[in-house]
Amino acid sequence: MADPGLVTAADLEAFAAAIFRGTGMADGHAAQVAHVLVWSNLRGNDGHGVQRIARYIEIVDEGGLNPRPAMSLRLDAPGAVLIDADRAAGPISMTFAADQAMAKARAAGIGLALVRRTTHTAAIGFYTRRVAEAGMAAIAATASIPNMPYHGSRVASVSTSPLSFAVPGGERPIVLDMATSVVSLGRLAQLRRAGKTLDPGWALDAAGDATTDAAEAELPLPLGGAKGAGLSLMAECIASILTGNAILAPALSEGGAAALHRQNSFIIAIDIARFASPAAFRAGVARLATVLKALPRQAGFDDILMPGERGDRIYAERCARGIPIPPAVWADLARVAERFGVAMPARRPA
Repeated sequence: MADPGLVTAADLEAFAAAIFRGTGMADGHAAQVAHVLVWSNLRGNDGHGVQRIARYIEIVDEGGLNPRPAMSLRLDAPGAVLIDADRAAGPISMTFAADQAMAKARAAGIGLALVRRTTHTAAIGFYTRRVAEAGMAAIAATASIPNMPYHGSRVASVSTSPLSFAVPGGERPIVLDMATSVVSLGRLAQLRRAGKTLDPGWALDAAGDATTDAAEAELPLPLGGAKGAGLSLMAECIASILTGNAILAPALSEGGAAALHRQNSFIIAIDIARFASPAAFRAGVARLATVLKALPRQAGFDDILMPGERGDRIYAERCARGIPIPPAVWADLARVAERFGVAMPARRPA
């Protein structure tokens, strides 16, 4: 069968957890990493979903991801913590960080969790949404190895540093989750697999020249030029330099490549109840969304969407129908499954 069809979220999550247990992860950690990846698929963010499993295994093999981390608090202050993740899988360290930030916010009104020495965080919006669903506001960002040119350069020099804001809303949180690049690396990989043509201004090839051929695209360009590059630079300053684990300058001084996959992150939780009535805040957010969605639309727009609304719709559809897995991703999963002796999940035609 050329098209693997649809897989239920439950089956895909159980499959992914079994793979991660095969690397030596504890049951709870394996389940959490699987949950975060499949959550991304459910929301249509397939570039940060199970497509990443094969790469996560590579990072384990390279020594970048520690399946049995001993995370510790290097600092525990009234309103902040510094977490040494010991190269834990990003979904493990960031879920812990979100919970720590909320605990600090409950005590102090605002809580900061800095995370050093973690690995790929997956969809950072998962963690800010976790905070928003608990009734707080959240801000998070991630810094990583050079994989995007700084504005004006033609080589990998900053990271595509994801950035997310989330607030409680009316029926559901409003969650902004974005890369600081025009297109995320996960999305670029999807387009490359599909043999798609890119829009001009999206990426450079290995030689640092502009390209619209996804097969040749190596470096996504910063979103808004200097603006996206500047956001990435600031993420490195706060998440990496502040935590004593600089990534970009050492990598660039060594020739532009890091020996191992590395990430640092931070997440801020704000206890809305310290500053305003939570019910009034939610009502205000809901009113703002309603007013914006009722504005006159430009030609070609069927609707005006709030951040995260498209993902909410896809989530409902995929929970009901299943998650589509492209043939190339299915093949990658099959190779990993064979290595760890895990049965592939059940599938049905799309």
